[in-house]
Amino acid sequence: MNLKSKIESILFVANKPLSVGKIAQFVEADKKSVKQALSELVEEYKEKNKGIIIVKNLISYQMTTNPINANIIKKFLKDEISGELTQPALETLTIIAYRGPISKPELEQIRGVNCGLILRNLRIRGLIQQSQGKDLKKKIGSKENNFLPNFLPEDLYYNISFDFLKFLGIASVEELPEFEKLSKQEIFQE
Repeated sequence: MNLKSKIESILFVANKPLSVGKIAQFVEADKKSVKQALSELVEEYKEKNKGIIIVKNLISYQMTTNPINANIIKKFLKDEISGELTQPALETLTIIAYRGPISKPELEQIRGVNCGLILRNLRIRGLIQQSQGKDLKKKIGSKENNFLPNFLPEDLYYNISFDFLKFLGIASVEELPEFEKLSKQEIFQE
């Protein structure tokens, strides 16, 4: 697989801008080669007038929708935000409410399916929020909370938002039905 193909794939699945160094690390190439490939990709996407472009902001790159399609994207996202939650979205939101903070891999292990799109939609609606592992550990503190592991990797962790609590009319997650029982119950039984 060529370098540009690898970089394009990484940018496609990334949910945030990536630095040249981070991309180089993942594709196992030197920064100079990655920088050259990124420049070529940026130009290729511009020339072909695609619906997707690659944006450079200082030292970071991200794949985004083309601004010429902004009205269509706004219409689509408005529909995504205002429509009813699907059954999979409700299941995911429930797991986050009772088990949060929870990482995407843990959530997918419980649900048995990829949850990337659902997490994106829940974030757009303002029902969940994400934090880096280290930021979350600082906020919550592992000594007071025995449900957190001693080490939180640099992964994203999801928790419900204040908007979710306000929407339900509750002051804290502990007010959810059977929270104490369900938040502590072992899920993985063999």
